[in-house]
This record gives sequence, C-alpha cells and structure tokens, in this order.
Amino acid sequence: MGIYIVFALAAVMISSCSKPGKNLKEIDALPDIFPDYCDVVVPSNIAPLNFKLIDEAEKIEASIEGTTGKISVRGKYKIIIPPEKWQRLLKENSGSSLNVTLFARTEGNWIKYKPFSINIKGDQVDPWIVYRLIAPGYETWSEMGIYQRNLTSFDQETIINNRMLPGACMNCHSFRANDPDNMMFHLRGNIGGTILVQDGNTVKLNTKAKETISNCVYPYWHPSHDFIAYSVNNIQQVFHSIKEKRIEVFDSKSDVVVYDIRNNKLITSKIISSDESFETFPAFSPDGKSIFFCTAKRGIQPEEYDKIKYSLCRIDFDASSGSFGEKADTLVSSFQTGKSVSFPRISPDGKTLLFTLSDYGNFSIWHREADLYQLDLESGNFRPIDVINSSETESYHSWSSNSRWLIFSSRRMDGLYTRPYITFAGDDGSFSKPFMVPQKDPDFYEEFLRSFNVPEFVTGKVRADGRSMLKAIGSPPKDVNFEPKD
Repeated sequence: MGIYIVFALAAVMISSCSKPGKNLKEIDALPDIFPDYCDVVVPSNIAPLNFKLIDEAEKIEASIEGTTGKISVRGKYKIIIPPEKWQRLLKENSGSSLNVTLFARTEGNWIKYKPFSINIKGDQVDPWIVYRLIAPGYETWSEMGIYQRNLTSFDQETIINNRMLPGACMNCHSFRANDPDNMMFHLRGNIGGTILVQDGNTVKLNTKAKETISNCVYPYWHPSHDFIAYSVNNIQQVFHSIKEKRIEVFDSKSDVVVYDIRNNKLITSKIISSDESFETFPAFSPDGKSIFFCTAKRGIQPEEYDKIKYSLCRIDFDASSGSFGEKADTLVSSFQTGKSVSFPRISPDGKTLLFTLSDYGNFSIWHREADLYQLDLESGNFRPIDVINSSETESYHSWSSNSRWLIFSSRRMDGLYTRPYITFAGDDGSFSKPFMVPQKDPDFYEEFLRSFNVPEFVTGKVRADGRSMLKAIGSPPKDVNFEPKD
C-alpha cells in the first residue's frame, strides 16, 4: 500500500511541475517575447505568429483562446503554433480577437504573465509578398535574388537570383497594381537590361537613350498596361569618416521619364526633366491622371550633399495623348519641413499618400532619422505615423491591393539589417502597431544575415521564374526610343 502512495505522490509532483497548476505566481507585466506580437492587429489569413520568450525559462506554455475555440501550445522556450489549428482559430474569430496567456516554469515554479491580445481583421492581406534578399554591403554584391513568400504559410520561392546568372545584380522589382503577372526588374552586369513581364510574355529592354542621363532606375506602373514611370539617375556614393554614419548615396543628375510600352518610347516634360532641378521617385495616382514625384533644386555634389532637400510635387498626365500638365503643384515643401521627401506611395483607394522623410538627400535607407509620414490627399495635411516609426530607419513601403495593409522595411531591430513589418490601415487614417512578417522559427531574424529589400504585396503567386525568363535575358535587348520634350 505504501508503495502505491509513493507512486501516486510522485505522479502528482511530476504533473504539477510539467504544466501550470493552481499555485501560480501572477506577474502584472506582458511577457518579453520575440517577435513582439503583443496587442497587434493581423489579417485573418496570416501564417502562425510563432514566438519565443526572451526571459530564461525551463518550459513555457501558451493558451490561445478566442470567442470560439482554444488551443494550448508547449515548448522549451519557443511557441510553435500548429498551422491548421491556427488557421481554424483565425477563421472562427475573424473580426474579433484572440487572448494569449503565457506561462513559464523557472526553477520548478510556474509563473503567469499578463495576457495580451491578437486582434483579427476580416480584411485579408494579399497572400504573397515579393522582396530582394541582399547583404547590407556597399560597393559589391554577393549572393542576392528576388524571392516571393506566401504570407498564409512559410513557403518562400526563388523568382531569380545570381546563382542562375553569375555576376548579375537584380533590383527595382515592381508590379502593376499588385498584379503578379505584370512585373519588371532591372538586371545589371554583362547581360544587363530591364526585364519586362506582361501576361506571360518576357522582353529585355535597353532603356538608355542617347538623350537620357542613364538607364531607367526607380519604377512605378500606370494602372493601365501602357506606361511605366521611371527616374533616370546618375547615382554616386561616398563613405563617411565618422562612426555615426556609414555611407552617403546621392544623385548628381536625375530626371523623370515615362515609358510608353505600346510605342516603345520614353516621353517626358521640361517640368519633370529640368536642368535646374533633380527629379526622382515618380508614382502614378491610382486613376492614372497624375504623377507624384520628388524634386530638389540642383546642387553641387558631393560638396552640398547635406543641403539638397526634396519636395513632393504632382503633375497631370493624360494617358490618351501621352502628355503632361503645364505646371506642377507642390504638396510637401522642403522649405516648409526643412527635410527631404522620398518614396511617395498612394493607397489604391486614392485617399492617403505615404512618404519617407529624412534630414536631406533621397537615399533614405542609410538615414537613421528617416521616418514614415502620411498625407491626406483630400485635406492636404500630413503628419508622422508615430505608431510605426522607431529610432532606426523606416524606409521603403508598399500598400496592399485593398488599401487596408501596409508593408515596410525597418532597421529597428539592430540598425543594420532591414526586415519586413506589416501594419493595418484604418478607415480613419490610423495605423496599428506593426508586426514582423512571421517566420516558422522565431530565431530566424536573429540568425539570417540578409536584408529584406523593397517588400511588395502581390495578389497571387508570380508564375514567371528565372528559368523561364533565361531565354529573354540571354537575348539582345530591345532598344527604347526617346521622344524630345514638349
């Protein structure tokens, strides 16, 4: 009889140590987890938000409970949520929230952290994102590529990389209205050119005309299939001698042009290709009737690199005639802000324009002070998005096709690598606390030594891949013509 009592007591002791019981020490503080998913807003089709506890623990357990459904997940220091159970919870609680309670065992005793919420929006996010992975280097490029990631799972696929094309650099990928079947990117190197993919057809273009400064650089598609706006830039870089700053990238010349795809020609206007100014970062309005762009008074580079500050302007565009307006309107003036605008991006519903604001110049990725701002296109008012911004660089950003989600790159984690974050955009112009794009392993971002560059939402999988494009890439490029300024 005594033996059975000992065994019974031992079983109770083991059970009480292996999972949380009634004798818990409750802590009135949120758990320190990575990535930080406490009180975030997520779409109902996002992959599991796996995380780890930063505090030392022997074992942890998470209770994830909605109005309908509940799951418990255990781990040593990571919470890896089963995908099927997670998706069921999201579906059943769309428009509501999940309550997450984390327990941790330390020195044989269990503690209970203050619960946090995960709010689920019924507005789904575009299921795929496309980005470039690259080391944060300066003058040379090592392994790099353009990849696509399924946000509903953890699947990543290669679109093209320089293993397929040794010595090549690929950059500036862009899509027409989040459409995966209409994309373009630039190739630099011996077989360089602009690769244009439209509904399964691929062509390589030589976009350098004798009248232009350079090959086409920063792109933005017209909502139709007929035009792509580009900047043409003479880009230079120098290195700082102080440790607080690493590198400076600037334009010594730049203009804005529009590529007429059907007629294979570049068109422009004296207003957006002025000898007295630098013009760059064009972006069409969702209705295609305007081009937003950044412009600064021309200066001497590199001597005046920190004096050149860009304003945000808008000019009319008539797609039927391929003509431009006779004047440009200034929406955000560098004389007013004392700072410099880059990367204007308009929500597909046409209500809000986001831009990056930094102290000077237009290559904000190297500016720690760079923050995201929003401009109400109806009122003309603009303000910083405080809930998004951090003490490190916020730079490139892209809207989802339904105008409800924004993805942006940030160096907030370590000041070196850019990583992708997503935030919800409300009807009232507000944004939610951003969350890192989830990965299967919570240690991923700390171990992965590549930057996520130019994250873009797309509405489906990019069907064109590097191997299917190799024939076009290996062929001679099609020369683009230039039409003189009006």
